[in-house]
Amino acid sequence: MWTSVESPVGPLKIVAHQDAVTAIEFSGDPGPGVSPHTSASIAAARSAGRPVGERVDDDPLLAETARQLAAYFARDLKEFDLPVRPEGSDFQQRVWAQLQLIGYGETASYGEIARRLGMTNAASRAVGLANGRNPIPIVIPCHRVVGSNGTLTGYAGGLERKQLLLTLEQDALF
Repeated sequence: MWTSVESPVGPLKIVAHQDAVTAIEFSGDPGPGVSPHTSASIAAARSAGRPVGERVDDDPLLAETARQLAAYFARDLKEFDLPVRPEGSDFQQRVWAQLQLIGYGETASYGEIARRLGMTNAASRAVGLANGRNPIPIVIPCHRVVGSNGTLTGYAGGLERKQLLLTLEQDALF
């Protein structure tokens, strides 16, 4: 089942299966940094193999997810409290668990994530690939991962969205 909500980063499709959120998908223009071809590939990859089902706007889990996302964008929520079940490999699951440890308004580099996993900086690319496959962006905050020198690097939703999310969190701290 799924629902759709409006947000400052464009429409978001929230997908749940059984008792957990399984995906949040960006809709519409991904902004600069993602070509239309890449955007279509990302959307197809995110939906592949995931039950989607019917639109159910009044489902309690979907409604709560929408409420928490609205509170996040209003700068009233810094930590999501939702059951999530992202589908991915063991390595991806480990990376996504690390993403959830990056605090609101903070960032970490791909290399830092690799080191937290007991790997060397050479694993940064693998971390980046896993980060880019995160099926539940915003709630699992892949936007908080930046390049080793602090620069914004790729984001499946487009760099404009990544910048907006990071700015929203930074502005809320001051």
